[in-house]
Amino acid sequence: MIQSQSQSQSLNRLTFSFRLFLHRSLIPAHNQLGFSRLSAASVYSEARKAGETPVGCALCSRPGAPEKRAQVLSAIYEQDFLSCSFGGRPGRGAHQGLASLHEVIAGRKVEWVLEADLKNFFGSLSHEWMLRFVEHRIGDPRLINLIRRWLKASILEDGEVHANEEGTPQGGSISVMLSNVYLHYVLDLWFERVVKPRLRGEAYVVRYIDDFVLCFQYRADALRVQKALCQRLGKFGLTLESTKTKLVEFGRFAQRHASKRGRKRPGTIYFLGFTLYCTHNRKGNFRVGLRTEKSRLGRALMRLQDQMRRMRHLSIREQADCLNQMLRGHYAYYGIAGNIRALQRVHRAVERYWRKMLSSRSWKGQVWWNHFQQIKERFPLLRPKLYLPYSELQAIAAL
Repeated sequence: MIQSQSQSQSLNRLTFSFRLFLHRSLIPAHNQLGFSRLSAASVYSEARKAGETPVGCALCSRPGAPEKRAQVLSAIYEQDFLSCSFGGRPGRGAHQGLASLHEVIAGRKVEWVLEADLKNFFGSLSHEWMLRFVEHRIGDPRLINLIRRWLKASILEDGEVHANEEGTPQGGSISVMLSNVYLHYVLDLWFERVVKPRLRGEAYVVRYIDDFVLCFQYRADALRVQKALCQRLGKFGLTLESTKTKLVEFGRFAQRHASKRGRKRPGTIYFLGFTLYCTHNRKGNFRVGLRTEKSRLGRALMRLQDQMRRMRHLSIREQADCLNQMLRGHYAYYGIAGNIRALQRVHRAVERYWRKMLSSRSWKGQVWWNHFQQIKERFPLLRPKLYLPYSELQAIAAL
């Protein structure tokens, strides 16, 4: 078969274009993923001294390499992850997890909720099991080797380098992905394929990275799973925090049962910074109420007050812009249906403390309320706003 001169020129141009694309795009992307030389370390924060989970910072020879590897893992595992897992996944954030838990409790046969908390999860991950889980799905030895080096990265603490034998540094995007992979095999698949077929009633799990809640129809099923869960987690080097793990009677019939047992109201559960409680709407139908957890509310107010103290000598316009930025972020996360009172409490506390800080800028600079009202009219603070009313909360449920 004889090719014409025009066909040969077209083929040469196509070959040249592909080689150009190869050298400009594929090879740099291949190197950015970390398949070239990599040196990594983990720098832990002062949180270890306070008894909290330390935060790690990866030091890699190529900036952005951990994020690139996390994107590769996300593309591989996204089709395998179950619908009960949230966090570190596209379109499945904290609000979707809360909405799904709300719909499970309000619309399914749920009467008992097991609120579980893992003890030092990021510091207890077994490297051996983590690599076995990854090798079960990924066949590229270079990517597996990079994950091994990430897990084995040395720890720089107080100027000394220590070997890392377990756990993964918390704080990087790849840490979230590896945590999701670990609990996908340890918890999600086990609960869906092994536990649920053996229970008498309905059961559901909602997990956000390492925080998860188990919902049951019958108390006997909840007690059986709680006992089996401890054994299951222990096999993979994880343990439950006994002080934060509790079984709560929660659901549509909890109010009736609470009055029979001599309690005024049912118990509450905590998930992703919110307190969930049993309530009713105006028609008398059951509804799960959400409000900001007390400890989270206190930390938010302390953070706002600290910021106002540090910037009180700036111009009023700059102070108002900074406060509105912080309030906007707070309202965006906690602005969920039923939580308007907690948002109003934050707004009132910010107004009072801001006036106090403006008054403390000089010995004779007392700002009275009538003057402060004029300042607010010129530089208004953002009013509380619900970004997710009940109608939208039901729409984003992902179970």
